[in-house]
Amino acid sequence: SSDLKNGKSVSLPPSVTSPSRLANTSTSLTSNAPIGVFDSGMGGLSVLRHVHALLPAEELLYFADSGFAPYGEKPESVIVERVLSIAEFLQTFHVKAMVVACNTATAAAISALRSQYPYMHVVGVEPGLKPAAAITKSGVVGVLATTSTLTSEKFQKLQQHITESVQVKFITQACNGLVDQIEKGELNSRATAELVERYLTPLLKHHADTIVLGCTHYPFVQSLIEHVANVAGRRIIQVDTGEPVARQLQRLLTQHALLREPSATPARIQAFTSGSRSTRENAFHQLLGLSVSVASVEALGPGT
Repeated sequence: SSDLKNGKSVSLPPSVTSPSRLANTSTSLTSNAPIGVFDSGMGGLSVLRHVHALLPAEELLYFADSGFAPYGEKPESVIVERVLSIAEFLQTFHVKAMVVACNTATAAAISALRSQYPYMHVVGVEPGLKPAAAITKSGVVGVLATTSTLTSEKFQKLQQHITESVQVKFITQACNGLVDQIEKGELNSRATAELVERYLTPLLKHHADTIVLGCTHYPFVQSLIEHVANVAGRRIIQVDTGEPVARQLQRLLTQHALLREPSATPARIQAFTSGSRSTRENAFHQLLGLSVSVASVEALGPGT
């Protein structure tokens, strides 16, 4: 639709107000179809950059639900409704795969998403507890994440499973307010630095030498995290799961013969947001160095 270009506002077609079944058979997935990637805001760009680097021939659709961010402090049922609404929107483009580029949304809603679209290839993000457990020398791993991720059953089970199998202690820290700062583009401001220091210091006091970035927004403040650790005289390793997510997506597409053939014209990245277009366009430029036009999506079902 021409409305999706030039940054115009777009509303959902009437067909999308009822549960979409556009991808209810495996035959409806084609290799030239785009891949949908979504997050509560711009954090998912930390995953998108790895997907784009690993699979440069793929057409990507990015949905930033910034008008409804942050997810991390909302009830699980609300997040599930929101994720299913975004998935319905992406389905209008006949996507062949969806990447839930948000830890909170993965923990809350990925099973509901897979139930709704059984033939869709869905990849989520989980905090990298397992790789962190393999890396740590002190035996203490710090986990920075949202309240919603840390209290989710999915995270609790993952933590318990790894704790039982290896002798590693996990210290978790909810980082309220940090997503908001990153959404505003304040990656190096004093306020953001103070938040990072407040959340990281207790982990360092417990001798954590490995820090799991349990939210896709947090890789954008990696330099601040490192600075706080350095000032405290500590050397840490940060674990970001963006690259493993891109590799998992590549494996799935390869396995099902859905990789797009490279063409002479570069693959497009299209972006949509429920928030401010100009802010999101600036974020693409600031965070990824890409010039991407962002369309505004106004009607998106539950939560609006």
